[in-house]
Amino acid sequence: MHTLMLTPEEAASELRIGRSRMYELLRRGEVISVRVGGSRRVLRDSLKAYVDKLVAEQVSTPAGDNPAA
Repeated sequence: MHTLMLTPEEAASELRIGRSRMYELLRRGEVISVRVGGSRRVLRDSLKAYVDKLVAEQVSTPAGDNPAA
């Protein structure tokens, strides 16, 4: 069973990115998080939405038009 909320470190691990990059995504609001007491938690659904958004952006942009590709 998957947990509903992850620590930022666990979320970073799920996306196979670094901790600093995860905190940057959280700061920019690209991945949603909530406060639970004094702890920050990342919603698993937010990670899925972020990945879906990345895929949609890359599928809709032809490879020649994407400078990051």
